[in-house]
Amino acid sequence: MELVTIDDVRSAAERIRPHVLRTPLLPARWGDAERPLWIKPENLQAIGAFKVRGAFNAIGAVTERTSGPVDVVAYSSGNHAQAVAYAAATFGLRAHIVMPEETPNVKVQATRDLGARVVLCGAGEREKVADEILAETAGVMIPPFDHPDVIAGQGTIGLEIAEDLPSVRTILIPVSGGGLASGIGTAIRALCPQATILGVEPELAADTAESLREGHRVDWSIHDRNRTVADGLRSQPSALTFAHLQRVLDGIITVTEDEIRSAVRELVYRGRLVAEPSGAVTLAAYRNAATPPGETVAILSGGNVEPRMLEQILADPR
Repeated sequence: MELVTIDDVRSAAERIRPHVLRTPLLPARWGDAERPLWIKPENLQAIGAFKVRGAFNAIGAVTERTSGPVDVVAYSSGNHAQAVAYAAATFGLRAHIVMPEETPNVKVQATRDLGARVVLCGAGEREKVADEILAETAGVMIPPFDHPDVIAGQGTIGLEIAEDLPSVRTILIPVSGGGLASGIGTAIRALCPQATILGVEPELAADTAESLREGHRVDWSIHDRNRTVADGLRSQPSALTFAHLQRVLDGIITVTEDEIRSAVRELVYRGRLVAEPSGAVTLAAYRNAATPPGETVAILSGGNVEPRMLEQILADPR
């Protein structure tokens, strides 16, 4: 299996530069003195999440290889859906997005607003339905994480961290399908070899943590993974991303549902940042796990949270 390289990530950075925000590292002065905390706010991207990086790299590569318009097909719980819809619209392409019925409505509507055709499906059916649409349209599939171009696009976050904070000691990255951690990890391993790279998962969807302990991918049921409030972290790694994770991660931290909700509140009240639960897991890990001393970066992967859910989390006194 051929893994993504630092050269792939650098090429991705050049390809997506006109379309993607180079997010800053925000100093969290309310962090611990022995572990200075920096937030990488990917919620500031045009579609509210890091997924825009992989989508623009993958679709940009498609347009370079083909002449004339092509349909793009994707399946996603939300943020990748919006990213593909946005990138496709930018390139003047038609997008067909398959989304699970339990996807928060804010993400479904945002995808439609970007001009994509949205097809809702039952739990566990999104890949099958996407394959059917792919056959109908003769288009190109842009998967949410299981593709080298998507992984390389997400890895551009790692390039930016290495440039802005070369002394980084620890990086905390949300893990679901594994594309984000695979890409960032690839860049950081090459450019900041002293850094400890830690994935973060909800306890209720900790299939990657178990898989890394066992040395092979372990399947968790959709029912089990859907229990977590972090709806963007309910996927499982592919063979490709798991191979990357085995190479680049130093470990996995799991966090509870209460810890995730507390981190969402802390980001709002202390950081003035809106994070969806999936994006707040890294701060939850920073607060509740023994991470190494030194400069720490927490990836805030997205901010597309249902207003009602955010209201409920902020109203919780715990």
